[in-house]
Amino acid sequence: MRKIKRSGSFEMTLVINDENFINPPKQAQRNAVVNRAVKEFTADLSALNEQTKRFVPGETVNTVNDRTQKVLTEQEIMEDWQIPVMEVMAKVITERGGDILEIGFGRGVSADMIQKHPIDSHTIIECNDAVVNDFHQWKNKYPNSNIEIVHSLWQDTIEDLGQFDGIFFHTYPLNEDEYMQYVNGSITFAQHFFAHAAAHLKPGGSFTYFSNEIDSVSREHQRELLSHFSSFSVQIVPLDMPEDVKDTWWADTIAVIKAVK
Repeated sequence: MRKIKRSGSFEMTLVINDENFINPPKQAQRNAVVNRAVKEFTADLSALNEQTKRFVPGETVNTVNDRTQKVLTEQEIMEDWQIPVMEVMAKVITERGGDILEIGFGRGVSADMIQKHPIDSHTIIECNDAVVNDFHQWKNKYPNSNIEIVHSLWQDTIEDLGQFDGIFFHTYPLNEDEYMQYVNGSITFAQHFFAHAAAHLKPGGSFTYFSNEIDSVSREHQRELLSHFSSFSVQIVPLDMPEDVKDTWWADTIAVIKAVK
């Protein structure tokens, strides 16, 4: 089977060599499915063309040195342009209050935003010694709040924790292996945490993360979400992006996802 899609800007050819690949009972069904896939892909290319016109140059990151215990500046931990994203994400996972789990303390920006909402408890997992020291200073701002720190990698401690009403995942690859596997090789860095989030959410609980999606959610991403959660919703957050952004993000919007168990 061969499908060709042409436009003024590009030409796409799809050749299916295996006759058993996408092979429903009727040829008309096969044509319909393949035509839809081709149409969606070409539409996505056109959308990407428009989106990339608004990209800022940014900085290309090829490798990641081990950052498990590296002492980072505030902007290295999280650049200021992410603050509106953190605010929306914090609201998403605190909508029904209850017990909140946050993966990665960082600068404490998202933790501050979580504390603005009426919740019962706030558990934070953080592995970096210097960041944990900052946490203990930060916690003094909330003497009446039920806040706990788990000083460890989340991979080593998540199974020891219970269930939560909201889970906030915003961390980064700690080394080059994680960067290649979970950034370059995944639809979103948080993908390898999806199963853990689903396992530690109470029924109806919400999960959010830095999506790496610009103005929608790809079909692959949707399938992965729905294999772990009962539903999800999306809202688009506008961003004021600096020309020299360091955090491998060049678009002026991002999709914030709320996945519900």
